[in-house]
Amino acid sequence: MVKITKKSVIFTLDLDAEDVKLKGSWNDWKEEEMKKNKQGRFTKTKRLGPGRYEFGYLVDGVWMSDESLPTTPSPFGSQNSVLEVKP
Repeated sequence: MVKITKKSVIFTLDLDAEDVKLKGSWNDWKEEEMKKNKQGRFTKTKRLGPGRYEFGYLVDGVWMSDESLPTTPSPFGSQNSVLEVKP
């Protein structure tokens, strides 16, 4: 799930996993660790400027898109989530 506020974008995954990384076009697809909170949810808050971004989650080594957003095919045969941040 993705929540867009005036100052940030909050990425949240509620699933049973050991390791979740966020990867996106905003930083040339570099892995960013998502923190697991006490309720077992993985979260990451980012400041992103206006624009269109593609991203996904690497969950225990398996690529996943965000179910709450539209997707687009990736060059690797999987799906990337599409995030639109408005000005």
